[in-house]
Amino acid sequence: MATNIVTGAAGFVGSHLVEALLDRKERVIGIDHFNDYYDPSFKRHNIKPFATHPDFQLIEADIQDLDWRSLLDDVAVVYHQAAQAGVRASWGTGFRGYTERNLNATQVMLEAAKNATHLQRFVFASSSSVYGNAQKMPTGEDTCPQPVSPYGITKLASEQLCLLYYRNFGVPVSGLRYFTVYGPRQRPDMAFHKFLQAALKDEEIVIFGDGQQTRDFTYVSDAIAANLGAATAPDAPGEVFNIGGGSRVSLAYVIETMETVVGRPIRRQYIESAVGDARHTSADVSKAQRIMGYNPLVSLEEGLTREWAWIQEVYG
Repeated sequence: MATNIVTGAAGFVGSHLVEALLDRKERVIGIDHFNDYYDPSFKRHNIKPFATHPDFQLIEADIQDLDWRSLLDDVAVVYHQAAQAGVRASWGTGFRGYTERNLNATQVMLEAAKNATHLQRFVFASSSSVYGNAQKMPTGEDTCPQPVSPYGITKLASEQLCLLYYRNFGVPVSGLRYFTVYGPRQRPDMAFHKFLQAALKDEEIVIFGDGQQTRDFTYVSDAIAANLGAATAPDAPGEVFNIGGGSRVSLAYVIETMETVVGRPIRRQYIESAVGDARHTSADVSKAQRIMGYNPLVSLEEGLTREWAWIQEVYG
């Protein structure tokens, strides 16, 4: 039975990934710091369904405090999902947390991975934030990265560090540039979570800018499929891949779709655009399709319906 490590195991994407691996009858060592960037009780709730699973072990610790050489002794795949998230919080004094948790933590893991004899794949969760205001839509992986936030800078630096360890030491890294992942267990600071929670309470939602900004929204199960593909595709090591949902839509369109899903109007308040937010994102996923067989399956309306059901369960 294969053993995997999932960092950020109690987080949004990480907890879904742990469940998928356990469903595949694989062993999982989950690592999570349970820091207070958002309410840790959400993370405790995320891991509750599998906390006592016989093939799951939880290590509650900071990545930089662990003995990674010992941890990687018998591990086949590392799924490095842990990160300090959030574009807007990455300015100012908070930046130190981003360099520590995104860049330094990744370096510690890679340094141990170069001597891990059983390691078959190191899958790194990157972000579409590396592109910033991309010059081309849809955006391919060969587009020059131009981050517009400190968060994006740290994700790009971490990604480049992974590729350095691949080229110099043969660490079998694959990077996944997520485009706005959503779905059940989404972080409470993310837009869809906040919007649907407000809709449940019949409260006004706050929109940064004019609502015409566009995103390529990716349902969480599609992001999980991308991770599993990156872990097994023979030509994935040494590559980065765009992971998008297959359609680029405006925020205004999203809110109209939400109104259909929740069955009532959503009141809006528009405020000034946030510094560090890209105006548009759109993923060219043809490379992921070609090399990993990636194919996003969940439509926006279907995905929002599932997240709405979860929001009602959590807050209702």
